[in-house]
Amino acid sequence: MRITRDRKNHKLTLSQNEYIQLVVKRINMHNEKPVSTPFSSQFKLSKEMFPKTQEDMDYISTVPYASVVGNLTYAMVCTRPNIAHTLGVVSRYMNNPGKEHWMAVKWILRSLKGTTNQALCFGGSNISLQGYVDTDMAGDKDNRRSTTGYVFTIGGTTNSWVSKIQSVVALSTTEAEYVAAKKASKEMIWLQMFMGELHKEHDMSTLDSDSQSAIHLSNNSAFHSRTKHVDLKYHFIQSMLEDGELKLIKIHTSQNPADMPTKVVTKEKLRICSVSIGLQV
Repeated sequence: MRITRDRKNHKLTLSQNEYIQLVVKRINMHNEKPVSTPFSSQFKLSKEMFPKTQEDMDYISTVPYASVVGNLTYAMVCTRPNIAHTLGVVSRYMNNPGKEHWMAVKWILRSLKGTTNQALCFGGSNISLQGYVDTDMAGDKDNRRSTTGYVFTIGGTTNSWVSKIQSVVALSTTEAEYVAAKKASKEMIWLQMFMGELHKEHDMSTLDSDSQSAIHLSNNSAFHSRTKHVDLKYHFIQSMLEDGELKLIKIHTSQNPADMPTKVVTKEKLRICSVSIGLQV
């Protein structure tokens, strides 16, 4: 990781330009044409794409699938929240990948190859904590589970992000969004405690969701009569709202950067998401 400090403008940037170039070169992709997004709608990955013929098995045995996914994971954890969703998808097939899975991994590398100069940029005196949460209803083709995605920023730059398959099968979009909000609220509590240990004062944190129904469910206990099947542990967020520890508000889908770690987005939406969480060229 390269850390660059601009003392004059009070800015700090984190990037992995050299690391990404090294990974791309290691598998002889330095001459490949870059692509504009980490994932394409053409990929419909599932377990059914595992190698079925001896030819496919021989081919996949020659590619460093697990090694490259590990390399990409390091980049994602450090400086690249924009590949969290895609990497989560290809990681599900580590034990038995097929040609299509490998093509998806190469697509991620091609997207990174065209954006090696992107960096997380920190700076300024603003230390407000802001969260964004979203979900992709039944996005997993194999078990129909939804994906929780959240992004937290401090002073406009992301410091925490997640793209993870939910542990339950949601029966509605409202339930999937509600479960995601609960996960995000737990992360917000930890970040609030961390900032408190640093003696950094901040206003009440807000969590933005593009699901009006999930917000109503969180704020209205009477609404629970129609959602009795939802596990009690997911109602944790309601107590946070009642205690004033969290403010859950509506955000338009077009402005929600948590779309990025939950689903395939367009080039323009990817740009908007990246800029809004401090990922800049």
